[in-house]
Amino acid sequence: MAEGEALVSVDYEVFGKVQGVFFRKYTQGEAKRLGLVGWVQNTSRGTVQGQIQGPTARVRELQEWLRKIGSPQSRISQAEFSNEKKIEALEHKDFQILK
Repeated sequence: MAEGEALVSVDYEVFGKVQGVFFRKYTQGEAKRLGLVGWVQNTSRGTVQGQIQGPTARVRELQEWLRKIGSPQSRISQAEFSNEKKIEALEHKDFQILK
């Protein structure tokens, strides 16, 4: 991670056909590839939600991935991001799939 690069934390929720299509597994893989930490889980509303933390530029990459790409079988209708804030240190050790 580059010195002086700001860390951010962002909550997200993805809508569309995002359950039963390995969306969480692919999100975890993409986050780890980008060196991000956080979590992802299914909701009872049929969406996927979670939190991303890491350097701003890499968080932006994952946001774009969540908005447009997702897993091969998914159909994303929209992605919402909220509670974005600068953080001093990462609050998670890695990127986990929560049940």
